[in-house]
Amino acid sequence: MPATVGAVKVLNMGSSSVFNIGDVYSMCPVSTAKTYAGGGSFNTGDGTDIILGSSTTYVRDKDIADQNIDS
Repeated sequence: MPATVGAVKVLNMGSSSVFNIGDVYSMCPVSTAKTYAGGGSFNTGDGTDIILGSSTTYVRDKDIADQNIDS
């Protein structure tokens, strides 16, 4: 059954947003990200004590594309 929609006001949408009005069969938003971080970067919790002398993150990525997304 077709949807009936009144006035719509969109104030802001991010670059990876999906906006839909009405009937839809399938929505499939996709994105990729690559994160580089040094030692102790993703530690979480109460009372975490991290002692690092020096931390260096070396990145040697020779790939042109890691995950290709067809849009």
